[in-house]
Amino acid sequence: MADRRRINGPVGTTTPPVFVHAPARPRPRESDSIRKIYLKTGITPSASGSAYLELESRPGHPHRSNLKLSCTVHGPRALPRSAPFSPHIILTTHVKYAPFATRTRRGYLRDSSERDLGVHLETALRGAIIADRWPKSGVDIIVTIVEGDQDRDAPHNQDDENWEMMNVLSGCITVASAAIADAGIDCVDTVAGGVAALVSKKDGQVPSIIVDPIVAENQKILAACCVAYLPSRDEVTNLWFKGQLPGGDFMVYNTMLERSMVASRSANRVIVQALSETAKKGQEAT
Repeated sequence: MADRRRINGPVGTTTPPVFVHAPARPRPRESDSIRKIYLKTGITPSASGSAYLELESRPGHPHRSNLKLSCTVHGPRALPRSAPFSPHIILTTHVKYAPFATRTRRGYLRDSSERDLGVHLETALRGAIIADRWPKSGVDIIVTIVEGDQDRDAPHNQDDENWEMMNVLSGCITVASAAIADAGIDCVDTVAGGVAALVSKKDGQVPSIIVDPIVAENQKILAACCVAYLPSRDEVTNLWFKGQLPGGDFMVYNTMLERSMVASRSANRVIVQALSETAKKGQEAT
């Protein structure tokens, strides 16, 4: 008699599934154009400032994940009486993936990659905020990654998360900048993130530089660069470079940096437009 309390395995032998590498899909955009960005501020009334960012979905590929970010800003508020005196504002950033944001389920505690994103985000925002206007004050910036910028069709053994983190950091910088402006915190300029990458579509082909790269659209990404850029001051507050340049060509590095700033300017225009729409609605309400 069979034991009904246990799930019996198959009688015969089984063959484990073998996943093939996902083929590269053609890029529908120009090399110097970014995906369309949806940005809205004031989505969380209980926070001092908030914003939501979503990148354009690619038609015809329902399994292609889009980048969806939510940011809330709490403060500036006074530090505890036991805290030491600080002549400038204390900035605290917290970046966390939702458990369902990526193909591999995330834990509830932050891992090393999320802590790295938080450090880069803090460095990028610190160069834009006028910190000496709020002595002995603190502000908390919390970014939740609702959906990561990954391809659900790709096999699990295809490690593209390291490159996708560049786009995630760029989106975190952009959405946090909009939320800070919505909170009324004085800044020297609205900082925005931009990404450029050196990609090779075919073996033996000369690599090319594109902005806003997607792993599913390129056969191989050789290097990537993410910058936080202040367009009106022409300053870079944070730079994150990953990869290896062919032959160590320094001119390619400079070109990637310039293309990243081009992508940042495009994202900054979206921030300005979203803030203008919010201000117009506020005037109409009053």
